[in-house]
Amino acid sequence: MVSHIIKNKSLKQFNTFGIEAKADFFADFNNTQDLLEIISSNEFKENKNLILGGGSNILFTKDFNGIVLHNLTKGIRKEQVSKTEYHVTAAAGEVWHELVLYALANNLGGIENLSLIPGYVGASPMQNIGAYGVEIKDVFVCLKALEISTGEIKIFNKEQCHFGYRESFFKRAGKGKYIILEVTFQLSTEHRINTSYGAIEAELKKMNLEPSISHISKAVCAIRQSKLPDPRAIGNAGSFFKNPSISIEQYHQLKINFPDLPAYPVDEHYIKTAAGYLIEKCGLKGYRNGDAGVHAMQALVLVNYGHAKGNQIYDLSCLVIEKVKATFGIELEREVNII
Repeated sequence: MVSHIIKNKSLKQFNTFGIEAKADFFADFNNTQDLLEIISSNEFKENKNLILGGGSNILFTKDFNGIVLHNLTKGIRKEQVSKTEYHVTAAAGEVWHELVLYALANNLGGIENLSLIPGYVGASPMQNIGAYGVEIKDVFVCLKALEISTGEIKIFNKEQCHFGYRESFFKRAGKGKYIILEVTFQLSTEHRINTSYGAIEAELKKMNLEPSISHISKAVCAIRQSKLPDPRAIGNAGSFFKNPSISIEQYHQLKINFPDLPAYPVDEHYIKTAAGYLIEKCGLKGYRNGDAGVHAMQALVLVNYGHAKGNQIYDLSCLVIEKVKATFGIELEREVNII
């Protein structure tokens, strides 16, 4: 056994839901050499594996019968590529918000709207994380990943990642085949301020601040902290469901009974609407069954009030999906990965 592989490890502290689950085997890695040593071990070769970063987008419904690899790689560097453009590369084990703070400290714009999103950098391209009018694909350059079957390190550009709404190659065809090592983003000293979401403009006005990358970050942090529960206080994984896309025809039909139904245009045929609105209209905002609940401030967030089991949170998500389907004819899709 590789020296730093641990048996029967509790995963409670490694998932933001705070769900108790155990892994048959567990190993941290701080660099590529450690990682190569782990994947060459019998414990890795003979078991299924799970790569874990910040654990902010995962729900354990049972123990993990395999080996969990926890990414602790660190490091951020920048390279100037033109007068105003920089490539900023961060290790996959860096906390995402720490990268945002690094960008702000270096006067680099592009990811300020993504402030305070939980999790590690390595998960950002997997999920194509996004918020307040910005997605990772908007600033993504490339990533470096280790191919598990060969031990080779490969570079993926934007096209190869097949980014979609909270989707990428690494959640579909490439799932379980690669371990992301580092990600490179293109940021700029020539700031392109994005206040397309009204909530940001309203918050800036409330705070009496002019639009700038640091002020937008401050506003986004304030909005998120006012609406989303801190996982350190109440277990959660942020937005549990994706905002669904529906046809223009279905939208106009629903508007008859729900005139305030939100709409965000996708193309000439589809619009995206707000999953949180749908859940709230079903009367589920603040709903609680034991320690599993729908958050009282943001219906998109499912929470663990203390001692909920993973399958109780999962059952609650099924109830939400059923209610929304019955009321609106829309089937919500989970954003959180279910294990």
